Amino acid sequence: MLSPESAATVRATLPVIAGAIQDITARFYDTMFADNPELLRDLFNRGNQANGEQRVALAGSIAAFATALVERPGVLPGTMLSRIANKHASLGITEEQYAVVHKYLFGAIVEVLGDAVTPEVAQAWDEVYWLMAETLIGLERGLYREAGRGWTRATVVERCDETADVVSFLLRPDTPMSFRPGQYVSVQVTLPDGARQIRQYSLSNAPERGDWRITVKRVRGEGTPEGEVSAWLHEHVRAGDVLAVSAPFGDLTLPEGDGPLLLASAGIGVTPILSMLDHLAATGSERRVLVVHADRSPDAHVHRDELADLVAALPGATLHRWYEDLPEEHAADHVAAVGLADLSAIDLPGDVVACLCGPLPFMRAVRAQLVELGVPSSGIHYEVFGPDLWIAAA
Repeated sequence: MLSPESAATVRATLPVIAGAIQDITARFYDTMFADNPELLRDLFNRGNQANGEQRVALAGSIAAFATALVERPGVLPGTMLSRIANKHASLGITEEQYAVVHKYLFGAIVEVLGDAVTPEVAQAWDEVYWLMAETLIGLERGLYREAGRGWTRATVVERCDETADVVSFLLRPDTPMSFRPGQYVSVQVTLPDGARQIRQYSLSNAPERGDWRITVKRVRGEGTPEGEVSAWLHEHVRAGDVLAVSAPFGDLTLPEGDGPLLLASAGIGVTPILSMLDHLAATGSERRVLVVHADRSPDAHVHRDELADLVAALPGATLHRWYEDLPEEHAADHVAAVGLADLSAIDLPGDVVACLCGPLPFMRAVRAQLVELGVPSSGIHYEVFGPDLWIAAA
């Protein structure tokens, strides 16, 4: 909790800091990478730096944390912090790197705001930073104790081209590790310019399968590094190759218990949902499960048949699909509806817990529908691929 003096200062200066936070984070990254180019080359996602999404997400998380400290003293934004800690753990972030971030972040604050940063202001925001940093460090220590730190080798057992832009890789890690349905692993690749870039991919099968499967959508960027890792994996990786992967991390995992579930996805966001359904099928679950998926078309729907088969294997599960473009032969089968996902016709149990994964507009729309239908916000969980722009927007 902030000291009373610092809380008053943060409350008074939050509008100024929040108003300049994107300028601050832009300056922070520029100076940090200028002095430490290896961080951009081997740790940070160059695509997200090029398109500005990472600094927007950082700005949003700092503003959200500071707002929580002054508006809800003693109650930390646990979900946000858990999501960040899991992402950090999947990258192998160290405690020492928080001091590096502090140096450049506060240098950027002073440079952007100038004389407005009095000693009292600097002290108060220093307290905010280290409260957030120490909380994350503690969470990450726990994750490292549970799952380990560093990289392991994983042999590609099988490659399957799912669509023109999506490929699956079945991986066999040298060090056997279990995971919770819904989690992801980091994959580190060495690119032609020598950079060792890292990306996260959901595990799209059940822990009971033994091997790990990742499903990779090729991101087609033009003129930027965006998509460079997915393109490399698509173009170069075949059965028999070896990849460097992290232990599994991620906090969007299958809710425990036997209560009803809503598993909603769009596009490549189906991957963690597949893992959850595969686990439920492998364990003979009879839970009530409402599965919702939205996509551009049946042909673009990755793992379409597998999703239907898994739902059919679960006695308590039902499948609801929407396609923006639904050819007549599919519409005649009454297997899906045309347009965007609409939950109004689905009978939702009052105690349903929802897991969402997909593009941000999809998740916002589904969450809004769920809240309107009476599902409490505490029962709605989501996973974002890439920087969490939902927090930034909030």
